[in-house]
Amino acid sequence: MTYCVAVAVEAGIVFCSDSRTNAGVDQISTYSKMSRFGRDGERQIVVLNSGNLATTQAVISQLQKDIDDNAVTHLLNVPSIEAAADYIGQVNIAQQAKYNQDGTAYEAHFIVGGQIQGKPPELTMVYPQGNHIKTSSDTPFLQIGESKYGKPILDRIIEPKTLLDTAAVCALVSMDSTMRSNLTVGPPIEVLIYEANSLQLQRYHRMEQDSDYLRDLKRAWDERLKEAFRQLPPLNWATMWDKLPNGENETSQ
Repeated sequence: MTYCVAVAVEAGIVFCSDSRTNAGVDQISTYSKMSRFGRDGERQIVVLNSGNLATTQAVISQLQKDIDDNAVTHLLNVPSIEAAADYIGQVNIAQQAKYNQDGTAYEAHFIVGGQIQGKPPELTMVYPQGNHIKTSSDTPFLQIGESKYGKPILDRIIEPKTLLDTAAVCALVSMDSTMRSNLTVGPPIEVLIYEANSLQLQRYHRMEQDSDYLRDLKRAWDERLKEAFRQLPPLNWATMWDKLPNGENETSQ
């Protein structure tokens, strides 16, 4: 299983992904799910992937091959991030078709984000069918893979004006929540913080299984959650819960 999340705020974009591809009793495999393409000062594009490993590897390999071969369309000449998403969608369709000949679905999802000179930063999610959606002021983050466990913290914290470092910590807490509930998601964790209009990818972090920061973050988050729970208002059984559907109190019957 996989979990990847990207957060778009006014100050830039945060990308976060796990690296676990297999988690059995006696074998754990890892593979990076974050790929970077760009030229400093001109464009920076980051691609996160989830789904069938053979398909995602084939797509990423084709993206690099198109750059190396100077194909008519590739990530270093597309005019926009939206065009990059369309291009990746078509590559994905072609690669899926190679593997789907036996009737089994080998689908792959991608998050594509970054910035091209002269245009604002953008973030999109590409579906296996080739179509894509973009972030908005109401939904400033995108997730692929095992998304349900990490979504609540993003819903509560992320908004367009959220600081970039705050968004990064929020993404990591989202990842921690997912790892806690699903053992098939795990380190190494990759985080990339892109500052709007910088057109450079300088803030990249890779956190291994024994990362002090991941351990401290997990401990602090657990402690704060427990403290917050202890401070919740107590249930007022007499006025809130002991009511019949007609509004009468049970004790009056």
